[in-house]
Amino acid sequence: MRKLGLIWVTNRMHIEIYKYPAWGDVVEIETWCQEDGRIGTRRDWILKDLANGEVIGRATSKWVMMNQNTRRLQRVSDDVRDEVFVHCPKTPRLAFPEENNGSLKKIPILTDPAQYSRLGLVPRRADLDMNQHVNNVTYIGWVLESIPQDIIDTHELQTITLDYRRECQHDDIVDSLTYIEEGEKSSNGSAFAAPHPEEQRQFLHCLRFAGAGDEINRGRTVWRKLAR
Repeated sequence: MRKLGLIWVTNRMHIEIYKYPAWGDVVEIETWCQEDGRIGTRRDWILKDLANGEVIGRATSKWVMMNQNTRRLQRVSDDVRDEVFVHCPKTPRLAFPEENNGSLKKIPILTDPAQYSRLGLVPRRADLDMNQHVNNVTYIGWVLESIPQDIIDTHELQTITLDYRRECQHDDIVDSLTYIEEGEKSSNGSAFAAPHPEEQRQFLHCLRFAGAGDEINRGRTVWRKLAR
């Protein structure tokens, strides 16, 4: 792929944690990728407590192939398919059950004014990937920068979804905006992930370029109340 000038870029990421591991716990991570349409692939994860086999988290992601020089999406060729998918499952296998699947839920367009914000975020060199773009971990951190402190103090992150819409590079300046999402309940097919509504808070997020205002990411987070 590299010789052909082709790269994978993230299109969507959805992570759910049903139970956080404690000190000394051993976590087993199972992951696999598979073809997803003509220009894409997906990678799924299942996290288990090794001691008892309990599923404590799941994640899924969608990626599209891009020509590194033209920045245009590229169809997956037979040569790339033979290289990338040779060890992948031949029949579709998904980390999340099809019924009540929160990973498919759309994130709406957000409008000003934001209820919470953190402005003027600047990428560091450590925030860049091998293609010199801001990496996925940094985007998650930027989203969390505009979460209100009282939520950080009293809740823990249960679910995060990010839709990736534009590339962000080393010289960009980013604003992180957060909005309360009213009247919504998380749905993800797990007994661990459905606390009482009064114990759960849900937010919508937007990362955008400062000044121009173009969207970089849209996001959604769900927070459950900490057990004291």
